[in-house]
Amino acid sequence: MVEKVKKTDDEWKKSLSPEEYKVLREKDTESAFTGSLLHNERTGVYRCAGCGSVLFRSDTKFDSGSGWPSFFEPKSEDAIEKKMDRSLPVPRTEILCAKCGGHLGHVFDDGPAPTGLRYCVNSAALHFEDKEDK
Repeated sequence: MVEKVKKTDDEWKKSLSPEEYKVLREKDTESAFTGSLLHNERTGVYRCAGCGSVLFRSDTKFDSGSGWPSFFEPKSEDAIEKKMDRSLPVPRTEILCAKCGGHLGHVFDDGPAPTGLRYCVNSAALHFEDKEDK
């Protein structure tokens, strides 16, 4: 079981940039092809911008052509929570950080092997940590 991070809205606003807050706490979506991590090809890990939890590894990132960083699997199944999103006419599966509940993006079943999944994530929801920084 993942220990949950709980903060008030004011605490989140103080600890996040305005863009991070809009995405992580208000479930906003950054415009396609604008995220700072879309073309990142360095080796390392992607952490939640809200709480620092490791969510994805660089060796699972791929170019989906969607305009957002895409991964075929999370670091571990307990790093991500999935929730049905019915905000559009076609239901989608929302992905959230399991530790802080921050909105990351959505997962789709049109990804590559070995999982066939595409975790489509907003750059603003992530911080990248180079492998050599560990």
